[in-house]
Amino acid sequence: MPISGKEMLKRYLQNGWVIIRKKGSHYILRKRDKTEVIPIHGNEDLKRGLERKLLKTLLDT
Repeated sequence: MPISGKEMLKRYLQNGWVIIRKKGSHYILRKRDKTEVIPIHGNEDLKRGLERKLLKTLLDT
């Protein structure tokens, strides 16, 4: 199930993550001591490996 960067960002924000800064098309988020970077490239879906990594981090927190 491909997820776009915008959808992933929305899920992270709903889970309590906070946007620290934005550089170009990359959003840097933080929750407690963890930091993640989510790329937003238009409406493109995230690559499979990155999507899995981000979902695993989201579920672990």
